[in-house]
Amino acid sequence: MRVVHLSTELAPIAKVGGLGDVVYGLSKELCRQHHTVEIILPKYDTIDYSKVQDLHVECKDLWLSDGPYKYNNTIWSALVENLRVYLVEPHHPSYYFSRGSIYGAYDDIDRFLYFTRAAMEFLCKTNRSPDCIHAHDWATALAAPLYYDMYKPLGMRVGGVLLTIHNLEHQGKCGAHNLSRIGLRGEDYLTPEKMQDPYSPTNINLLKGGIEYADAVTTVSPNYEKEIETPEGGCGLHLVLQRNHKKIKGILNGIDEDFWDPRKDIHLIQKYDTHAPISKEKIEQILCAKAENKKQLRGHLGLEERHAPLVGCVARLVHQKAPHLIIHAMRRTLSQGGQFALLGSIHSAEMQKLFTQVKEEFSSSKNVSISLDKDEALAHLIFASSDFFIIPSLFEPCGLTQLIALRYASIPIARKTGGLADTVFDIDTSPITREKRNGFVFDHPDEEGINWALDRALALWKKDKKGLHELMQHGASQDFSWKHSAPEYMQIYEKLSKSLANRQKEIA
Repeated sequence: MRVVHLSTELAPIAKVGGLGDVVYGLSKELCRQHHTVEIILPKYDTIDYSKVQDLHVECKDLWLSDGPYKYNNTIWSALVENLRVYLVEPHHPSYYFSRGSIYGAYDDIDRFLYFTRAAMEFLCKTNRSPDCIHAHDWATALAAPLYYDMYKPLGMRVGGVLLTIHNLEHQGKCGAHNLSRIGLRGEDYLTPEKMQDPYSPTNINLLKGGIEYADAVTTVSPNYEKEIETPEGGCGLHLVLQRNHKKIKGILNGIDEDFWDPRKDIHLIQKYDTHAPISKEKIEQILCAKAENKKQLRGHLGLEERHAPLVGCVARLVHQKAPHLIIHAMRRTLSQGGQFALLGSIHSAEMQKLFTQVKEEFSSSKNVSISLDKDEALAHLIFASSDFFIIPSLFEPCGLTQLIALRYASIPIARKTGGLADTVFDIDTSPITREKRNGFVFDHPDEEGINWALDRALALWKKDKKGLHELMQHGASQDFSWKHSAPEYMQIYEKLSKSLANRQKEIA
């Protein structure tokens, strides 16, 4: 099986959020199963080249239209931990991918439309015929319309196009002229069955176009698939998704257990094994190791060394992650005698101002640490040290932090939404068997919901050590690696591959 990913992110060389982790983790697992995987990515100036090997020119003189002009592009080939990656470098006067960041430019639409067109041109000109082109989110969703309306008529043959929706909130709304710039007749796509936005009929909606044209669509958790087909969760596309329901499937993300594994985590002062089976002796080893890591974390962050529960949080501080509820959880934890460690990445001036004020509020406290930065080593140490891990998201397509927390034997406290509802099961209220219950869950994204879940968690820590350790054991025993999710993607790839084989037989 041969799969080509079109992505705007790839861990560990160009990552902003979970998208980069998913493409990386899924690709690695498919390679382990002896499939051929290639990834096409923009050649950003921010790529971490320390993790890139065998960099060389794969293709030059790849010319591409951008409006009335033509520009040359170089395609570079590289290895990222044995994954074959192709980097698209446009020789364009706008320096599309030399901006110092992956997202947030005024012309993101044009940048990623150009990238998607360049990736498809590369596949066509080099006679690649993968079983599946796997596109991700709005930024590469145009791969499906491009294939069926431009490249298939030119003779290009692939099994089909799969589109994965990582976050429906971002849809890539633009004008018809944006499509025309890269060689399509933009005005032809302003129809309900193509790419016309449901609520702005003069606008193109790139994600909608991908949904309509793709042969298959996946979401990053089963529950998120259900949520986005409702008016409340559909971000204006619920009717489009309902119409295409038969080709949509929710597949839960996994985590890369080569990277997130406390047995061999280089960032921990004391490593430990949380994989099943977990005996009484192994629980004692886990507790001792977590205590050592907690001591290291407290010293590093300036927290008081005392007998108290530690609540951790590692998050992008954006609206989706409910930063106001993170702050409330911080205050509530302190009022209950606990400690709180936050590592938050800032993406707006508004959040910078808010959390700078909160940091000043707790500047004299030895029980709160607020780190506003991206710090990989610190993230690992917080996961390994925390007793509990707070995830109060307003919505969460899948979420990886709860899966990482479970692997590190930190008990999640999570809102029941999206992939969180598929992976975190309340100790008291979940209908599933007790040995699968692994955390604390609340329904409503408000202070009362946080209080109900957090207070129960802290009470368990104080009053029932045996119950606490059993809950840790239940969570850590679960396997959320990619080896369970990758076969579900393989079923889709194989179906598309059979479709290509049948078409080729018909032509012959």
